[in-house]
Amino acid sequence: MQKIKIEQHALCGGAWFAGWLFTIGILDLHFWQGLLGLVIWPYYLGRALTGLI
Repeated sequence: MQKIKIEQHALCGGAWFAGWLFTIGILDLHFWQGLLGLVIWPYYLGRALTGLI
């Protein structure tokens, strides 16, 4: 009989979601930039930290 192992990776998803919300809040992004930020929030955050935005 095989054992079934269930793994949950909620921590990674939660960290991603928290990072996305942090980026939208700290950079005061507009609605469409916020939607784009769902995919590329590290890009926005990196640009802000280097002073390009």
